[in-house]
Amino acid sequence: MRKYLTTPLENNIIESLSVGDMIYISGYIYTGRDAVLPKIVSLIESGKLDDFGINLKGSVIFHTAVSVAGVGPTSSNKFEIESSIPALSVAGVKIHLGKGELNKDTIQTLAKYNSVYAVMPPVTALLNSKTISKKVIAFPELGMEAFYLLEVNNYPAIIASAHGKSIYDGK
Repeated sequence: MRKYLTTPLENNIIESLSVGDMIYISGYIYTGRDAVLPKIVSLIESGKLDDFGINLKGSVIFHTAVSVAGVGPTSSNKFEIESSIPALSVAGVKIHLGKGELNKDTIQTLAKYNSVYAVMPPVTALLNSKTISKKVIAFPELGMEAFYLLEVNNYPAIIASAHGKSIYDGK
C-alpha cells in the first residue's frame, strides 16, 4: 500500500504502517551515520540534545552522509548505526531510514518503542531531485558525516521492519 507521510509523525501513523508498505516522506528529516549517531546518543544520555535545537519527537533519521554528490542510504546494520537505534527510538525517532537487514533484537526494540525501519535503494540522483534544502545542525567538524537537517519532498522508501516483523523474515 502507498502512504504519504509528513513529518513530524504521530504514533497512530506508525501504528498504521505494515511491512512492505511503500511510503513517501515529506517535511524535515535528520541524517546521520557511523561518525555522528553515537555523538547524538551521547547528547540524549547527557540531556544536552536541546542545546543543539534538536527535537527527535516524531522524526525520521536517514542513515546517510551529505555530500556535493547528494545523499544515498548507507548500511544500517553497521555497529555504530544499529546500536544507536534503541536510544534514538526512545528519544522519539519514528522512522529509521537506510538499507540492509537489521538483527532480530533491533526489530523487537523498534516494536517496543513504536518505531519502524524503512529501506530504499541507492538512488542518489532521484533523492537529489527531492531534496529541497540541507543544513548542518550539529558536529560540523565531521564534514559530510555531520548531523544534517534536510527538507524533502516525497522521499520513497519501503517499510522493512514494523511491529516485530521484518521483510527479511523467512529468507
